[in-house]
Amino acid sequence: MSAFFVRFQQLADSLLLRLNHLRKRTANGLLKAERSMQRLTRFPAPIYFGLWVGGLFLLWLWDVLFLNAPERHLLEIAFAHSLLIAMLVVILSFLLAWAAAYLIEIFSDRKKTAAAGVIHFCLNLIRSLPQIVGVLLGYVWITYRIQTGHISGTGSMLWMSVFLALFIFPEVVALLRERIAYFRQSDFFNAMRVSGISEWRIINYDILWKNSRLHILNKMIAVFSSAIFLQCSVDFIVSVGLSTRISAVNLPVTLGSLLANIDSKQDILAIGYSLSHPAYLPNLFFRHLQGISVALVIVFTLFSLYKITNALAERFHL
Repeated sequence: MSAFFVRFQQLADSLLLRLNHLRKRTANGLLKAERSMQRLTRFPAPIYFGLWVGGLFLLWLWDVLFLNAPERHLLEIAFAHSLLIAMLVVILSFLLAWAAAYLIEIFSDRKKTAAAGVIHFCLNLIRSLPQIVGVLLGYVWITYRIQTGHISGTGSMLWMSVFLALFIFPEVVALLRERIAYFRQSDFFNAMRVSGISEWRIINYDILWKNSRLHILNKMIAVFSSAIFLQCSVDFIVSVGLSTRISAVNLPVTLGSLLANIDSKQDILAIGYSLSHPAYLPNLFFRHLQGISVALVIVFTLFSLYKITNALAERFHL
């Protein structure tokens, strides 16, 4: 009996060793596969930008072939308006953030704590309000001014950009102040001041331009992405909630408002129908192109911008 138990123990130990060896080989194989997949999907930022532009171009070609001209023209206008508003948000956000960060640094350096405290209070007040709620309140004001005839459809795009930038720029302020504070703690800052170089040049040229422009560029791409997301979300809510007269005529068409269009909503609902009726799936790419195209543009743009910012951060260790 003792020989039997010894033999059984040896077999059990051998089996456990084989299982452990198999587990390690499987884990190593999965790790190698994961690393290979990361290498395949990790591209430089210009590649992601090219994929974004190329993907949008292919979608546009498909729409040229299968989407009727009026709806395609409306989609092109909505895309152009959304990009224009997002670009204005980027510019306004940077200008507001630069002014706020620079004034805080100057006031703090000159012991004017009251003035710096006012700016801090305003920034904290803006941060305390959720972005989408603040932008919605801004849109309420815009629609009211449109109803009273004080703002035209084109002018409303500028005001949209202003309200979007107002609730996004505190994020940029945090980045600029972080970069300035980092260099203030080094001998670099004090040495330049002792050399007689003005604080204006040190902050704006030596810190923000020479040593932080990649950080700022990456942040501006993220701001561009946030602007598109907020804009589409709020435009969709506003277009659904407002009267037809205001949303369809006076407000400029954007990707969000176009997605709220009744035709686009029916196109999106067709996706759910195709899940329960797979045979209907091919019709999505021919009979429901407006809503599908709008949704693809929004999702693909946000995904591409996310990958671009990540690629820049990894490449330059931001």
